Amino acid sequence: MTSKSSAADFLRILRERGFLHQCSDPADDLSGLAGAAPGGALTAYVGFDATAASLHVGHLLSIMALRWLQRTGNRPIVLIGGGTTKIGDPSFRDTTRPMLDDAQIAANAAGLRRVFGQYMSFGDGPTDAVMVDNADWLDGLDYVPFLRDVGRHFTINRMLSFESVRQRMEREQPLTFLEFNYMILQAYDFLELSRRHGCLLQMGGSDQWGNIVNGIELARRVERRELFGLTTPLLTTASGTKMGKTAGGAVWLNADARSPFDFWQFWRNTEDADVGRFLRLFTELPLDEIARLERLQGAEINEAKIVLATEATRLCHGAAEAEKAAAAAGSPFAPGGDGLPEITLQREGADGVPLVDALVAAGLCASKGAARRLIREGGARLDGEPVTDETAALTATAVLSAGRKRHVRVLLTP
Repeated sequence: MTSKSSAADFLRILRERGFLHQCSDPADDLSGLAGAAPGGALTAYVGFDATAASLHVGHLLSIMALRWLQRTGNRPIVLIGGGTTKIGDPSFRDTTRPMLDDAQIAANAAGLRRVFGQYMSFGDGPTDAVMVDNADWLDGLDYVPFLRDVGRHFTINRMLSFESVRQRMEREQPLTFLEFNYMILQAYDFLELSRRHGCLLQMGGSDQWGNIVNGIELARRVERRELFGLTTPLLTTASGTKMGKTAGGAVWLNADARSPFDFWQFWRNTEDADVGRFLRLFTELPLDEIARLERLQGAEINEAKIVLATEATRLCHGAAEAEKAAAAAGSPFAPGGDGLPEITLQREGADGVPLVDALVAAGLCASKGAARRLIREGGARLDGEPVTDETAALTATAVLSAGRKRHVRVLLTP
């Protein structure tokens, strides 16, 4: 049953755990937003454009915010941008996004939908999550009536003042008329969701602040609706790297894009200074337990990193996959160890497969040149033993490693 403090509970958790960056509520305690929620229960949404077949770790702050929204007795809306993806969000980008056709957008949207069921419960109940696609209302808009009814509420002066647009103009990088319309459509999404679902709050990353404010202003001008916006911070690691970016590319959430084992390893490799912050943001552990874990020093901090990796993987891939990944990481060279990524290679005669080729095929090196350097520098290992011979070959099924933390089991077929 929903309590009358559902919205207040949610906002308190956002503050305590470090999710809150900006909010349109002028009250420091966010009492205006909490008080505006009908019966104390809040309906809020986050939008996700279908520009790829999987979301990545950079989206997890918004996804976890939606999860906490539901856990505190409120209703989350997941908006898939089937319509807005056809334009592409220009926010803080140097170039126009590649244009995707309808088939690509539909395939990507299907990939995005798979991850949300891990974090939220969908259904028809008062706190069940709802998933919608903005193509349902954007694709059918008549251009001239839309310009008259909605476009007249936007001024070019105001749109040029937003930081995301201003930076692009200052760098003299082209901003197409198509992209310029994106902020109008996102604003219209907010208005439409407030009409259809009673949505009161839009959440997103800090780069979405200007787009969110547009929606708030549009609703006030068109229907005198009071809506609210809230953003999460742009996360960087302690060393200044953008959260979720690695040498191997984005850290995808779908298992077919990044295995649960590799996902676990990403969190296990968290920098010491980030452990407490990431535990608060990406797990549901109680704050007192997190405080205990972040006080660990020296080698003991590895205990906290393993907890972070296992809890984050449990939320994304389920408890069974998290336990398998942790077990495989603990003993990566055990025969048949569960959870270790595997590839199958065709044996090349009696000599097996050149180790250089196997390192590339396993995704442990980007090129044969990189594989040779890894071998020369002593970073390549077969079943835990260093290999320094660049001409070495893989002649039987084995665990191939790059350093001490990245492992792939290579199966050889005749």
